[in-house]
Amino acid sequence: MNARPTAVRPALLRPVLLRPAARRAAAVPAALSLVLLAGCTDNSEGTGAGALAVDATDSSCEVSETEAPSGTLRFAVTNTGDEVTEFYLLAEDGLRIVGEVENIAPGLSRDLVVATPPGEYFTACKPGMVGDGIRAAFTVTDSGADLAPTGDEAVLVEEASTAYAAYVRDQTEQLLAKTQQFRDLYVAGSDDEARALYPDARLHWERIETVAESFGDLDPSMDAREADLAPGDEFTGWHRLEKDLWPAEAEAGYVGLDTAGRTEMADRLVADTQELYDRTRDMTFTADQIGNGSKGLLDEVATGKVTGEEEFFSHTDLWDFQGNVDGARVGFEGLEPLLRTKDEALADEIATRFDELQVLLDAQRSGDGYVLYTELDEAEVRGLSDAVNALSEPLSRLTSAVLA
Repeated sequence: MNARPTAVRPALLRPVLLRPAARRAAAVPAALSLVLLAGCTDNSEGTGAGALAVDATDSSCEVSETEAPSGTLRFAVTNTGDEVTEFYLLAEDGLRIVGEVENIAPGLSRDLVVATPPGEYFTACKPGMVGDGIRAAFTVTDSGADLAPTGDEAVLVEEASTAYAAYVRDQTEQLLAKTQQFRDLYVAGSDDEARALYPDARLHWERIETVAESFGDLDPSMDAREADLAPGDEFTGWHRLEKDLWPAEAEAGYVGLDTAGRTEMADRLVADTQELYDRTRDMTFTADQIGNGSKGLLDEVATGKVTGEEEFFSHTDLWDFQGNVDGARVGFEGLEPLLRTKDEALADEIATRFDELQVLLDAQRSGDGYVLYTELDEAEVRGLSDAVNALSEPLSRLTSAVLA
């Protein structure tokens, strides 16, 4: 997804291009994958106005209706195929993402809840989470409903949007400054210092990962993992430099980059980060974008961090884990005052689950950071994944609750 002007609504969500991190989910060992995905079944109030059923197989994407009235739409997506899949609602241009749910394992159902104005759209399923997906036209007719919040609710939504936009700007500012510092250390051959800064700089990326990923051209360039590349794809960005700094996990015969190669790769990362910074200056967010983004960040934990796949060379996955949790919590806390006017019990449950997960993460702190993922034992990984699952279920109800 390209940069969008402030007036264009959807971009907190995902790029149309397959995000490599999501692609990796299919590679998670089967037993662990079942554990991680078991908690992904969302609330399923799949009846009533705006409720649509989606039957996703390995070769089809059947939506129960081809049109719906404007307002809050709930797509209840059931994966009846054999491959993990994703579901998207795309804008008329087929590029901008209005909403998406990912990592829907075979046999499971997940809901996508979005506030949708009149217009022409596309629905799409991605069995195997690759390619452009199986698409179909979808029309949202004008119901006359005013999607904008009113009264006290409008005030709470505005406060949440303002706070989240400021958070995104702050994180991108810190990311840009630390990426430049990292570039200078790396190019100068100060590898120990560069290795020390690497996870700290990436923490800011992870905190806003779903926003960063909304720019489909930047995400593959900045955050693609080598194991996810298709033949012919160029390996660039953070993980290319990670491999060069931690070559012990590289393939036999790996030859590190020379100074010219380091400079080229590091300069490209800085340029991409500058572009991300520029594109996020004027972003605005709606309540459903913040809620879906919060859940999306927790999904990132489940599919990449708690499995130890994100930082294959450095094993600094727990910094990324913390960054995703930080961003998810900020999104939730921005919406929490609004949520408490509608579902006090759900707000309490989400807050409690965040606290429980944070206790487990804090137990893995070491100095200013965390232990390496390779230092975790099986019980510790299991405990973290269970806590992620316990949070995932109530957090999946956040968006529908605040839109109710």
